[in-house]
Amino acid sequence: MTGLLQNAEFIKSPFYNERPDNTDISLLVIHCISLPEGQFGTEHVKNLFTGELDCKADSSFACLEGLEVSAHCVIRRDGKVEQYVPFDKRAWHAGVSCFDGIENCNDFSIGIELEGTDCTAYTEAQYLSLAKVTQQVQKEFPLITQQRIAAHSDIAPGRKTDPGSGFDWQYYFKLLNS
Repeated sequence: MTGLLQNAEFIKSPFYNERPDNTDISLLVIHCISLPEGQFGTEHVKNLFTGELDCKADSSFACLEGLEVSAHCVIRRDGKVEQYVPFDKRAWHAGVSCFDGIENCNDFSIGIELEGTDCTAYTEAQYLSLAKVTQQVQKEFPLITQQRIAAHSDIAPGRKTDPGSGFDWQYYFKLLNS
């Protein structure tokens, strides 16, 4: 299978499809997720992305019933990378979105989730893994320049707030350029 990272655990999500023909992958979207919010190290994110989430396991999961969502990768608090969708496929991470005047960002983007919340600081291990994954993605998809790396909140303003104030963009870009 193409579009897979080396040194990442591949856990296949059923929630993806083919990208539209002649679509260049040209955007990287940074997200955050934790289930329940603020609880880290659970299997709930994996279960959500594989369609196996028990929505009765926590009262906050009720709104997730029937949701079909995925990301290309999740970076856990310890820096471990899980890949759910090959990069050449269309993961369902952005929802209603627009970047640089082009709608439907899932068509041309790669989505990376950081285990966290909008207001929790991310770990050093996450930043190091994110920088490494980003560099690998940029080698495979050279249209993804630093100017084409966005927050979920940038492409879905008013609807999404992640990765939030806890994400240090300056530090992340410093790691990318070192």
